[in-house]
Formats: sequence, structure tokens, C-alpha cells
Amino acid sequence: MTSAFPPVFHGPAAASAVVDLAGRTAMVTGAGSGIGRACATALAAAGAHVHVVDIDAAAAGTVAEAIGGRAHVADLARAAPIGELPADVDILVNNAGLQHVAPLAEFPPDRFELIQRVMVHAPFLLLRRILPHMYTRGWGRVVNISSVHGLRASAFKAGYVTAKHALEGLSKVTAVEGAPHGVTSNCVNPGYVRTPLVERQIEAQAAAHGIDADRVVSEVLLGRSAVKRLIEPEEVAAAVLWLCGPHTGYLTGASIPLDGGWTAT
Repeated sequence: MTSAFPPVFHGPAAASAVVDLAGRTAMVTGAGSGIGRACATALAAAGAHVHVVDIDAAAAGTVAEAIGGRAHVADLARAAPIGELPADVDILVNNAGLQHVAPLAEFPPDRFELIQRVMVHAPFLLLRRILPHMYTRGWGRVVNISSVHGLRASAFKAGYVTAKHALEGLSKVTAVEGAPHGVTSNCVNPGYVRTPLVERQIEAQAAAHGIDADRVVSEVLLGRSAVKRLIEPEEVAAAVLWLCGPHTGYLTGASIPLDGGWTAT
């Protein structure tokens, strides 16, 4: 389902026009595709040197080459690879994630645990590693890609909803501890974004309900959204970039809903 007034995008250069990150170093997890790729592209366009972290070596390499960044292949479900990532980072975007849909009584425990490791434990370990550098510099920006599911629950997504709610808490603690050191920490909370993860959900829902993909989007995904379209990764990246800009030093511990009015209802 499409809006009569679709969004107009002018590319990362336009989004970064008022944000100068020259001399800053950023790290984006899950940066090989979707929101992570859009964030890495926007930060690089604003002048930052970007560490592109992804479990997919080919995807990480492609993005890093395109933006002049550096690729890092890391399985964030494991602590050891995290310990090998750079620590001298000024901007950390915790984006990597995964989804599994099943009723609570049937939710695989190993899948639940994996989701927590990637989406909660890995951000915690990265913060432990990177915050000392930010504190020394007296400046830092932590942006956690949460979700409307960090603020609201949906059935059959116990692992994802739990992880996003935990990430919200971690972000707030980071904000409180980081404030005396010039470090802000915020969450960006999009609704359904046009990413490979969501496209796979659409396919699965279409098969499960016996309906076509357009009906899944309009009736299932966007049923609680006032704006009846998927949000684009570049829109999320624009909010991330803004949080790293010159006018957001007093904004910390917040959760910014990019949910098309979902949480307003």
C-alpha cells in the first residue's frame, strides 16, 4: 500500500548538509544492509570514518568500499569477536538484530537466547569497550536502533520485544552515566522499515495467512500505524545523523518514535 504523497529522498549528501562529522570515527553494527547500511552511508557522507560491522563478509566489504570505510566481519553473538573491534570510536550505532516469530509456548529457547546475545549483550560489551574512549575525548554519541517494539508489545515476538525493551534500559543507563562526560545515548524507534528482515516477515506472513504481500503490509504490519506506508531506511538514518549533530547535546536518554503514529493511538 502506498501513500498519495510518497517521501522524497535527496540522498545522504542532503541529509548530512547541516552535520559535519569530519574527524569523527563511527561504528555501525549490522551495517551490511537495511538500516545499518543507510546509517553508515549517511555518517560517511557527513565526513565520519565508518567501521562497517556485519556477520556477512561480502555485504560488509561492499558497503565499506562504497563509503570509504573499513569492514569488520563479526558474529556479535560471541564475545571474542567484539573484543577485537576498534575501541577508539566517537559514534556507536547499535543496529544489528534478528527476528523470530512464534507463540511463547513454542518459542525455541536457543533462539530467544541468541536474540538477547546479539541485541542486548553485544551492545553492552561494545559500550564497555568504547565508552572509555568517548569519556577521554569528552564527546560521544550512542544511538541504539530500537523499535516501536521497544515501547509496545506484539504477540509472537517474545525474543525481539524483550530485547528491544532491554536495549531501551541500557540506553537510559548509558545516558545517565555518560552525561558528565559529554556522551549522549538515545534510541530511535521505527515502525516497520523496508529492510530485508521485514521483507522476509512479509513473505512468511503471506504464506501463513494465505494472502498476498500487499495485504500483509496494509492489514497486518500497518494496522496500528496512522501513516500507511513502510518507513525507508534513509529516514531512520536521517534521525540517527541528526542525533550526532551540533544541536542535540542536551537530548539524551530519549526514545524517538518514527512509527507513523503507532504509539499515538
